[in-house]
Amino acid sequence: MKVIIPLAGEGKRMRPHTHSKPKPLINIAGKSSLKHILDELESHDKKGDIKISEIIFITGHLAQKIEDYVKKHYDFKTRFIEQKVRDGTAGAVRLAEKYIDEPVLIIFVDTIFEADLSIINKLKDDESGIIWAQEVEDYQRFGVMVMGKDGYMIEMVEKPDKPVSKLANIGMYFMKDYKLMYEGIKYIYDNDIRPKGEFYLTDAFGYMIKKGAKIICPTVKGWYDTGKPETFLESHKELLKKGRHKEIKTENSKIIPPVHIADDVTIKGSTVGPHVTIAKGTEIINSIVKESVIGENTKITDANLDDSIIGEECQVTGAFKHLNIGDHCVVKGAGKKNK
Repeated sequence: MKVIIPLAGEGKRMRPHTHSKPKPLINIAGKSSLKHILDELESHDKKGDIKISEIIFITGHLAQKIEDYVKKHYDFKTRFIEQKVRDGTAGAVRLAEKYIDEPVLIIFVDTIFEADLSIINKLKDDESGIIWAQEVEDYQRFGVMVMGKDGYMIEMVEKPDKPVSKLANIGMYFMKDYKLMYEGIKYIYDNDIRPKGEFYLTDAFGYMIKKGAKIICPTVKGWYDTGKPETFLESHKELLKKGRHKEIKTENSKIIPPVHIADDVTIKGSTVGPHVTIAKGTEIINSIVKESVIGENTKITDANLDDSIIGEECQVTGAFKHLNIGDHCVVKGAGKKNK
């Protein structure tokens, strides 16, 4: 099968970090969200759950950084296509059409997932595809899948007012009948179906269902949304809980797991954790840091940080509570950390 990963967006909700770095390359729980996804795919490929022939990346914002990163870290056969016109999720997938000649897995990069991909091999002959879901209580915030009595999806409803379903669409799809999917994409373009000014892939799936496609919606083991600071930090917390805490050399400091701290980080006179990621080359001096992500080669001194995202090569001094700053920033305050 082939894989399409659309990641052309500018990541406006994650600014200022995305001014200098593509959103998929922002560090979360020790590695980028893109690496979380590709590592998961690589693991399933090696186990034989799936067989990936090519991964197609639909790029845009800071595209060269994405391409360089993937080629440096992975041996997959890859292709990179620039989405020059940002016309929606269907537009991104449409760009890969001429390269898709077998079933396709589509993963939007905001979605770090834990799922049993071996279910792909268990599809019945008359089943067209899979849309993975997460059961949620706050269904009003999501697009949800409504299931029929036969176990197949009958429609998608965007942010419903009534509890028609609690199965949230997480942005990961497998389409065995890829030809019908592209027929659906062509249909919505030909008929100019673009709510909110964009062409949505979910409308193509709606077309498939009207044509008789049978789509199942299994739930995932884990779903971690990294699209905006609030969900990014919550996902960071949950991912750290699943990792392993290793011993860190510190001076007069306390480490409260779970954390992910690079080997060459310097920590003196500080309390770090819980739920903290600190990248390589960073120094934490006389500070309290919790529920935060700190980038590479940054220095934190006399600070009290909570629910913060700090970029690379920053200097932070003083008693701040919440910070969200990009790379190469200097922030100075007047106070000392709270004991």
